[in-house]
Amino acid sequence: MAQVGCWYGRRSLDPRVLDAIARVPREAFVPPNEESYAYANVPLPIGYGQTISQPFIVAVMTDLLRPDPEHVILEIGTGSGYQAAILAQLVKHVYSIEVVEALAEQARARLARLGYANVEVRHADGYDGWPEHAPFDGIIVTAAAPVVPPPLVQQLKEGGRMVIPVDQDIAGQSLMLLRKHRSGQVTSRNMLAVAFVPLIRGPTA
Repeated sequence: MAQVGCWYGRRSLDPRVLDAIARVPREAFVPPNEESYAYANVPLPIGYGQTISQPFIVAVMTDLLRPDPEHVILEIGTGSGYQAAILAQLVKHVYSIEVVEALAEQARARLARLGYANVEVRHADGYDGWPEHAPFDGIIVTAAAPVVPPPLVQQLKEGGRMVIPVDQDIAGQSLMLLRKHRSGQVTSRNMLAVAFVPLIRGPTA
């Protein structure tokens, strides 16, 4: 993969992304004891060693995908379902994989209760993606991987984008944007420094 650049490069976020975030009740995606902090720009614990990302990072990652109403998106790391709910308003369908079974079940029930009918949640190891529904217009990973999983690159459609935090050894984690060009070449760009929980191999109960 070719490395290209090292900067976010956007002066403002897509208004559609900001509108989607404004319409999702974030307090419905955090534990009751964290509801008073739901709209603070900080990550919050959701149990099982996992977190819901801060609103700014959710907005940036969603914006980097360049979501389109006809897109089909794969999400790795459902968590509480918040990122999937944002995407559900912007794209045709979201396939989301969660490695922790309890979180997958909770997110599935929560998204259904809130009316997000175009999201499908699966309990599985996200490293392997969801080949039955590939290729995807975009892939978003909400946990830090030691390397970009090759199965996810394979499942990305030509012209598609992947947003993923990746460990950079002593430099910490970097949010990377990968693009698969029409030629099949994949390029990547380090966008900004981030701090995510690690990508867990599993699945786990």
